[in-house]
Amino acid sequence: MTLKITNLTGGYGRIPVLQHESFTVENGQTVALIGLNGAGKSTTIKHIMGLLQPQQGTITVDGLTLADDIQAYRQKIAYVPELPVLYPELTLKEHLELTMMAYNLDPQKTWPQAQKLLKIFRLDNKLNWFPINFSKGMKQKVMIVCAFVTPAQLFIIDEPFTGLDPLAVRDLLKLIQDKKQQGAAILMSTHILTNAQQSADRFVLLNHGQVRAQGTLEQIQKEFQMDAANLEELYVQMSKEDAQG
Repeated sequence: MTLKITNLTGGYGRIPVLQHESFTVENGQTVALIGLNGAGKSTTIKHIMGLLQPQQGTITVDGLTLADDIQAYRQKIAYVPELPVLYPELTLKEHLELTMMAYNLDPQKTWPQAQKLLKIFRLDNKLNWFPINFSKGMKQKVMIVCAFVTPAQLFIIDEPFTGLDPLAVRDLLKLIQDKKQQGAAILMSTHILTNAQQSADRFVLLNHGQVRAQGTLEQIQKEFQMDAANLEELYVQMSKEDAQG
């Protein structure tokens, strides 16, 4: 089991955004974190990354907490943020070199994989360019390449499809599938439920900082006795029930 969140309560102030949140993301599995704006998706991710401290509960990656060994914990994780974070003074090549240094990777062994990813996302002829000047979609591709060049066991992908063209979306979904087959765990937060249903094995539906439901689509349908044909219909039905409640 790679990621385990147990009874997580936390947020940005005294009033918690997350309340007693618990779920797991196991090796060889993609879990989609679903929720409306303000449901707690980004707050959950920030807690996993160690950017926020839990008020209660625990987060472990392969049994390791952030407090046990901060460097070892973070090297188990690769992160693709919703908004690309790039350094204006670094070229694409230098961003990749920085990533390799952060994960203590051997450049000679890692560059062949980097070149493969760059070619997939059509960035292989832009190594000496400054990504800060790229389009939104190209910047997102840089973040994807930097994350997937690592040997992380847990990939956290926050709204990955924003700004990507259809070809890049297809390439990313294929990359996620390949990593999953290699035994990695994938946690993906997205509003695009069609892509989530296509690529995820399980779903965690958040509402007001709490886990409203989790499991496969069939399990959630059975638990809540809903006849929704797909994930989007199911989520709309559950959101309406919560609003009426």
